[in-house]
Amino acid sequence: MQAAPPVLVHRSQPGIRWWPAQLILVLAVLGYLALFFIPHRSEQHFNIHVAQIAIYALGALLLWGLFLSRLRWRIRWIGLGTLVGGIALLGAAFRVRGVTGNLIPILEPRWVQRNLTLPPATAGPGTLAPTAPSPALPALAGAADFPQFLGPTRDGILAGPRLATNWTALPPALLWRQPMGAAWSGFVVAGSLALTQEQRGENECTVAYDLATGRAAWAHAAPARYFNTLAGEGPRATPTIRGTRVLVQGATGLLTCLDLASGRSLWSKDILKENGGSLPEWGQASSPLVHNGLVIVSAGGRKDHSLAAYHLEDGSPAWAGGKQGATYSSPALRTLDGLPQIVLFTDALLGHDPENGQPLWKFPWPGGHPHVAMPVAEGGADLIVSSGYGTGSGRVTVRRAADGTWMAKQVWRTNRMKAKFTNLVGHGGHVYGLDDGILACLDAADGSLRWKDGKYGHGQVLLVGDLLLVMAESGEVVLVDPKPDQLRELTRFSALTAKTWNPPALAGQYLIARNDKEAACFRLPLASGPAGLPFEKRP
Repeated sequence: MQAAPPVLVHRSQPGIRWWPAQLILVLAVLGYLALFFIPHRSEQHFNIHVAQIAIYALGALLLWGLFLSRLRWRIRWIGLGTLVGGIALLGAAFRVRGVTGNLIPILEPRWVQRNLTLPPATAGPGTLAPTAPSPALPALAGAADFPQFLGPTRDGILAGPRLATNWTALPPALLWRQPMGAAWSGFVVAGSLALTQEQRGENECTVAYDLATGRAAWAHAAPARYFNTLAGEGPRATPTIRGTRVLVQGATGLLTCLDLASGRSLWSKDILKENGGSLPEWGQASSPLVHNGLVIVSAGGRKDHSLAAYHLEDGSPAWAGGKQGATYSSPALRTLDGLPQIVLFTDALLGHDPENGQPLWKFPWPGGHPHVAMPVAEGGADLIVSSGYGTGSGRVTVRRAADGTWMAKQVWRTNRMKAKFTNLVGHGGHVYGLDDGILACLDAADGSLRWKDGKYGHGQVLLVGDLLLVMAESGEVVLVDPKPDQLRELTRFSALTAKTWNPPALAGQYLIARNDKEAACFRLPLASGPAGLPFEKRP
């Protein structure tokens, strides 16, 4: 009897298990909606948390695809290989060129190269023989000096000129545009020379350009380089011009005094080494202050060395004082309660005696994030201070008691103005600035928000006469009529086309805008034509 053939049992392939992937996506969407609708401290915190949700969700989906999906193993391996290959290809084709002010990564093709060479008149570090002086350059009509960070008084306030307010009818005239070495420094102007700092290869360079043509007059190179993937490359501080001398502070702490006419190095100091300081996370960004023959710099990092002063003539040490750490803000001379003093916004708000550097008073301020914005003087004895990452602003009154001691007391606090690294300006009893990238107006008396409008990003502002000039993060220049009732944007034009964090310089009617890629100089139209007749009236 023949045996019966074996019975073949066909087992069905288990179906794909979709529900874990669906659950992951639903949780990710719910997490994003929670972030969107629940008030958050700042745009930076919001974007960080969104990125975390995306990373966790993608990681969970990868684990699901490999171990829980029931996909065929061949498909799993193809999917994993595609993911890894795509990431490798993306990394090979693009690099991260920093982030926006709200911490969104900026990708740049790796095939983009910027090989900048120094102008012929190049000076190296140390004391050198004079280079041949530049030929005399004709003075520009309508030009004025812009000798230091944020202008002549280091507060972003300029007396003039009276700017035209319709750049469509009368567009700004482009004088020159050219590539720049990477840096977040601004320009300063003296006569017909415009100076800035740039990173060129392994050298930090101070370069002087002809204001009218953009031709390089001289350059000074010092072997130093700072780089951070998020923060970018190159110097951060704006030079300072005093008389025939230029003071520059590099991102690694190298303070150098140069001859304005030739770029010759007169003296140089490593302020971090000399004062026992350590390099801040985002590099040295404080611009030198010159007062009474002294060069005053932020040199935090060791007890009694918040500030250090050197003699302008020869660079010899003058004094050091203070007990706070390093800062990204710059020292400024302010008169409070009748006494001139050096105000510094480090991990606290400080006042120092300009004669010997000794601390006069201290006001604590929340830490854990960079302090960058310059304090705004208000009312003769008060300062308005602001920082980003959800902290906000406050008004501090500084008074001297009968026994000579000083006290700093809070008047108000608000989170309505969060200046990450923009600098605020005061005007007509109000404070104007970029609150997490959106232009806002506060009442200086009580800190109340008058309005918040206009997304200009993390740029900079200057008060020019009675107009507010906004250098937007996008590279646009915007003119605003600052009034406390609402935003009144008058006109705008595109000066640059990439992320612009550098402070602008306005030398009379000549505007120099730059970022870490290029610079451009424009002649802005004035409020009266060549015949002296007004061509427009502003409401």
